[in-house]
Amino acid sequence: MKKGPLFYAKILLFGEYGIIKDSKGLAIPYNHYQGGLFIGDLSDEKIKSSNQKLHAFFQYLQQQQSLHSDLLKLDLQQFERDLQDGLYFKSNIPEGYGVGSSGAVVAAVYERYAKEKITVLENLTRDKLLRLKEIFALMESFFHGKSSGLDPLNSYLSVPILIQSKQHIEPAGIPSQQKGKGAIFLIDSEQVGETGDMVRIFMEKMKNEGFRQTLKNEFIKYTDACVNDFLQGNVKSLFGNLKQLSTTVYHNFKPMIPTHMMDVWKKGMENDDYYLKLCGSGGGGYILGFTEDFEKTKEQLKDYKLQVVYRF
Repeated sequence: MKKGPLFYAKILLFGEYGIIKDSKGLAIPYNHYQGGLFIGDLSDEKIKSSNQKLHAFFQYLQQQQSLHSDLLKLDLQQFERDLQDGLYFKSNIPEGYGVGSSGAVVAAVYERYAKEKITVLENLTRDKLLRLKEIFALMESFFHGKSSGLDPLNSYLSVPILIQSKQHIEPAGIPSQQKGKGAIFLIDSEQVGETGDMVRIFMEKMKNEGFRQTLKNEFIKYTDACVNDFLQGNVKSLFGNLKQLSTTVYHNFKPMIPTHMMDVWKKGMENDDYYLKLCGSGGGGYILGFTEDFEKTKEQLKDYKLQVVYRF
């Protein structure tokens, strides 16, 4: 059997947590990391471990397919045969880092085993996109307990995706990169985050009326403004809204910010040289940074591993 196509990691530039409550969101593929399905030798420990994880995923899909046969239509017999032959997911996407490692697995499994597959090449109407997102949300729930389906969708389509609302998503044209001084970058917190745990903390916080108001009046407001500014290339306005967003997260999402990153987060807000935000659910993994002067920021953050995602 030939190896399958490769699926990229993703970066949610804006919208983490907010999209659960209908904020806007903007996700882009990140081709620095990728993964795909291969057949390998099960005597290799790494391959065996991946194969076992896929086997647990297969059992979950079996169960879900019997419950949601109208939505989930996968060739599970072929999937099972391939698992016996040594199917594994080969990937350099770091797990627990907020860049969509499970999304790439879901996209790869759907691409290979879906019956009545919605392909990337056909005319992707809004209905088809929402159906794909629904299928992916069901599949990815295996990994996180609750999923929006957005990570696998981004990985599967490999184009930027704009979330206007839960019922309105579309491929997005983002401004092309410029060779400017500004950059969006990743900082490695050097610890792994557990998405399921973070989502549970968030849902617990949502029971608090004050937190719900903050989410709506500040977090979602600034997230939506950042999405609009970014898509329209309004850099000045974008950085004003980023500062507000970074501040809101700092004060209200403390459990999601690794403790040893609090000072560097605060420093950016105080000196206005860069602003940090969560990349994915937080708790570890990558943190997303925005700066209008990357060289200066690089100097300030020289103790950290940085990766550029986008230049402007």
